[in-house]
Formats: sequence, structure tokens, C-alpha cells
Amino acid sequence: MRSEFSQPAPARRIMVPVYPEKIRMSTQAQRTTSGQITLVVEIGLLLLLSLIWGSSFTLIKVAVPTIPPFTMVAVRVTIAAMLLLLLAIAQGHALPRQRSVWAAFFVQGLLQSALPFTLISWGEVSIPSGLAGVLNATPPMFVLAIAITTGRGRQAVTRRKIIGVAFGLAGVALSIGTDALSGVSTTAPLAQAAVLGASLCYALAPMWGQRFSKLPAIVTAAGAMSCAAIPMVPAALILERPWTLAPTSQAVAAVIVLAIVCTALAMVIYFRLIRTLGPLGTTSGSYLRAGFAVALGTAWLGERFTLSSMAGMVLILAGVVAITLPPSARTSRGN
Repeated sequence: MRSEFSQPAPARRIMVPVYPEKIRMSTQAQRTTSGQITLVVEIGLLLLLSLIWGSSFTLIKVAVPTIPPFTMVAVRVTIAAMLLLLLAIAQGHALPRQRSVWAAFFVQGLLQSALPFTLISWGEVSIPSGLAGVLNATPPMFVLAIAITTGRGRQAVTRRKIIGVAFGLAGVALSIGTDALSGVSTTAPLAQAAVLGASLCYALAPMWGQRFSKLPAIVTAAGAMSCAAIPMVPAALILERPWTLAPTSQAVAAVIVLAIVCTALAMVIYFRLIRTLGPLGTTSGSYLRAGFAVALGTAWLGERFTLSSMAGMVLILAGVVAITLPPSARTSRGN
């Protein structure tokens, strides 16, 4: 027994320099696989969010003839706020008590919901949906311009992302059709400016929303949506007197879907993506949103799907991949 225990273990000595390397390689492989799976999940959520928000343009068109913009947005954000608050409480989350946090929520609610929802709803009354889609696909360009101008996030702006933004815009123009741009200089300039203003809001919102990264997405969404309802409800009551309206059943159903799916559910996904993909990656969904608008029009309204639409979809997807692909993927390959 003593002789056996006193003998050296050559096999172990030989394997000592080998196994750590194998373990190191296996760990790196696991991290790479995990990172790839995470990226696939986040891009999947970005696709879902784009589909949800792409359908909102159709729902707004259904609702706005009998439910004016301020009332529509007030009902939409109020229902969404109540749902999100109930979900946050049901999940055991405590709402922040600091005034500074609620002040930040108020700004977020204005940038992400109250202002852009109202501007788009008002603008679509006067301009074609194709033109509105092109104008509303510009948030990534605003994010890029703000990052370059202010220096905030400039280190994350790479040549690949700039090319991705260009691909996305070109894809949107091809998908919707270049003839949609023919009315840019003649059709309701104020309505065009309103939709562009909404795009600027959508660009600023994820940049502002990064400050909530330590809060659960459901809490941020509930707080921001509650603050969005604060100015919209009195504005609707004063300006549009909703008790005098006679909305159709289709319009009421459209607003309910807008509130539950396109606002409450969408906001939870949105605030998650701000943390995982960042402002530019999240706003790249506006390209996909325009693409889904074309696809939904083809499926539901019988619109013709052209070769230019297909080419536009390819460019949109290429642009989104270029924007959302993390730079570490290429760096790690070179090391």
C-alpha cells in the first residue's frame, strides 16, 4: 500500500499541461456559443418588436377616422400603463420612490410614447402611408448623427454600422417604392415635419432610456407609460372632448390592440433591447418596421409584391445585421 501511494503518477504529470488548454478552449467555445444564442434571441425579439410596431400603422389608419389623435393616444397609453403597473406588482417589483427617477420616467414617456404617437397619428391624416413609412424609418440616422456630433457613443460607431444605416435606408426606399418620395416637397410639409419629429423622438428615447439599465424592463415600461398618460389625458379632454365622439367598433378594437400589444407588450421588449442591443441596434428596428408594413400590406390588403420590394427586404436585413452584430465577434476571430 505504501509503495503504491509513494509512486509518482506519470500519467497525471503528462496530462497537467494538456487539460488546462483543453478546458480553456472548451470554455471559450461555450462562451462563443452562448453569445451567439443570446444574439439570435435578441434579434428575434427585434423582429417581433418590428412586426408589432409595423402593424400599428394599419391599426392607426383604422382608428383615426372616428377617434382623433389625442384621444387615441390617451386611451392607448392609459390602458397600457394600467396593464404594466399590474404586471409589475404581480411580479413582486417595487416601483421607485425617488423623484429624480420619476422625472426621468416622464421624459422617457414623452420621447417614446406621448409625442411620437401623437405626431404620427396627426401626420398620417395628411400624407400617404408610404411617405410616412420612409420618414419614420430615419431614427438610426438620427442616432448616428447625435453620436457623431456629441461624442456620446462615438466609439461604438464603426464603418460597418454606417454602411448598415445606409443599406437600411436604401432598403426602405426600395421596399415602399421610390414614387412614395415624390410628394416630399409638395405634400403637407407640416405633416412631414411631424413624422420626422416623431423619428427624432424615437432616436432620443433609447439614448435616454439607457439610464434605466439597472431597473427591470417591466418597471421602466410601467413608469414611463404612466408618465406618458399624465399630459395626454387632460389634452384629450380639453382639445377633443371624447365624450362627444361616436367611434366605430372597429376603431375601438384597433385602439385596444394598440394599447395591449403595440404598447404594453412592445415596451417591455423595447426596454430589454436597449440594454442588450443599444440605441442604434434598437432603432434599426424602424427599417424592419417599414419592411413588415410592406409585407402586411401584401398579405392583408392584396398589394403587389415587386422585385424591388424583395431587393429592399434583403438590403434591410443586411443593414440590421451590420448594425446589430457586435464588434467583438470580428475581434475575437482575429485574436
